[in-house]
Amino acid sequence: MIHNQADWNARQRQIHEQIAQSGEVRISELSERYGVTEMTIRRDLEKLEEGGSVRRTFGGAIYVYRDVALQDRTGLYMDEKVRIGRQAASLIAPGESVFLDGGTTTLQIARALRAGQQITVVTNALNIAAELASKQIPTIMTGGMLLESTHSLVGPIAAQSLSGMAFDRAFLGATGLSEAHGFSNSNLYEAEIKRIAVRQARETTVVLDRTKFGARVLVSFAGLADVKRIVTDLPPDGELARACAEAEVRIEVAE
Repeated sequence: MIHNQADWNARQRQIHEQIAQSGEVRISELSERYGVTEMTIRRDLEKLEEGGSVRRTFGGAIYVYRDVALQDRTGLYMDEKVRIGRQAASLIAPGESVFLDGGTTTLQIARALRAGQQITVVTNALNIAAELASKQIPTIMTGGMLLESTHSLVGPIAAQSLSGMAFDRAFLGATGLSEAHGFSNSNLYEAEIKRIAVRQARETTVVLDRTKFGARVLVSFAGLADVKRIVTDLPPDGELARACAEAEVRIEVAE
């Protein structure tokens, strides 16, 4: 049974974020950092392991990303995602054609759009289509095979549909961003849709919060140079920041 992440305490959330960013942690280092016993850290890691994205090892833990169901991700970093969604929505100009893929942050873009806004949105996400329908925004769905975990349509029908379209802008979520692996996603079928959207769009913006920086998950769908802009809650630093600058990726921090 997957453990509810809402039950984690503040230290456990911070440890999970550190594991997600670095890929691996040591119990001794965590004990020193947080000023608690190694036994306490072991109990923290045991609880995090129940969440499915952390695996304990001898003396530490590693990050093992799983395809988290949409309902399990909805409450995580919600304030940041709302701000990111508003910032991204402000980029869209009247008359543009826009692709929004499935995800908790791209859903916030749909929620930030004005009712009756004169744009055309293409999406492969059922919940985003429902949100736009309530705002009388012209919306096209791709069709395809339904992934219940994310409310997204994927597979050959979705891919074929997208391949025949062109977009002024594509807004995509990502579960990982690293210098070498680029933008990545844990689901092979969703990554395929993202890859096609990047190819068919004049400009691609990736929306993601700071916890995705440094993470390398299963499938890379775009290199840094393939994306025009990242909208996030905090800018990356270190090597990732330099790599983004070299690839001329614009970093926009949502206020």
